[in-house]
Formats: sequence, C-alpha cells, structure tokens
Amino acid sequence: MPSSTKAKSHRSGAKAKLASAPETLTLEDRLHFEIRKFISAANFFNAQAAEKAGLGPTDLQMVHMLQLYGPSTPSRLAAATGLSSGGVTVALDRLERAGYIRRQPNPNDRRSLLVALVPSALVKLKGLFEGVRARGRVVLERLPQRDLEAVLRFFEAMNADGLDGEPKE
Repeated sequence: MPSSTKAKSHRSGAKAKLASAPETLTLEDRLHFEIRKFISAANFFNAQAAEKAGLGPTDLQMVHMLQLYGPSTPSRLAAATGLSSGGVTVALDRLERAGYIRRQPNPNDRRSLLVALVPSALVKLKGLFEGVRARGRVVLERLPQRDLEAVLRFFEAMNADGLDGEPKE
C-alpha cells in the first residue's frame, strides 16, 4: 500500500475510532461530547485554513470577528476576543500588512480608530470555507423546523454571554 494511502487509511480509521461517545452517557453528556468534537474539529480546520491563506489562526479569527460584527475599535476587538490590547495591535498590524484590513478615523470618537475589512481581500478566503458552508446547509435542510429553532435558541443563549459564562460587553 502506498504511504499516502496508508496514512489516509490510518487517519480515517482513527477518526472512526474516536467518533462515538461511550453509550452510558446521558443525552446532555452526549450533546457536550458532540459539541466538544465539533469545536475541536473547527479549531483545527480554521488553523489549516489560516495556514493556506498565509495567516496565523488568531489573525483569521480576527477576520471572522470583523465579518460578524463589522468595523470595530481595537478595544472592542480586545473585549470580544479576550486578547490584550497589545495582542490585538500585533494581529491588526499583520492583517494590515497582508491587505485584509484598514484602519480609519472613528467618526464617533476622534481619539480612536475603526478597523474595517478590505472586501476585495476576502476573496482569498471564500473558497476555503465553501465546503463547510455547503455541508452545513445540507445538514440543516434535513432538520425539522422545531429542531432548527431549538438549535438556534441554544446558540443564541451560548452567545449571549462568553463561553466562560461572563456577560459580554
């Protein structure tokens, strides 16, 4: 067996072995188990996507934050991400050099800046996430409306506060 086929076979076998939760778990425990698997896979996927885009994982997450929330001040980005102000500045410097963001005067506060995405730069990232979007659409289309509403309520509740349970600003 060629080494690449062997490696692929090993990875798929390992994935199958890790894919199921112990049968003795409660429904709530199984949900937590599946959420943790999803988050872990998403973290690794994002790290690989960042590498393909020539960014670091933190930089790509900063792009996601700006896509989700629109132009923001560096201090708002620090509060939303949990990064220090210095960490945000370093990430924004890298994103600016790579052409993903621009800093502009904040029209509401002349002492601060707004960070905005450069839409044309996002074209580089679009293809990296299309498979995930398509897979998500397929899975969601299979769920009945009441299940979609329950999933939405869950994520809205989780997003209302930080993952650590602390209220967001």
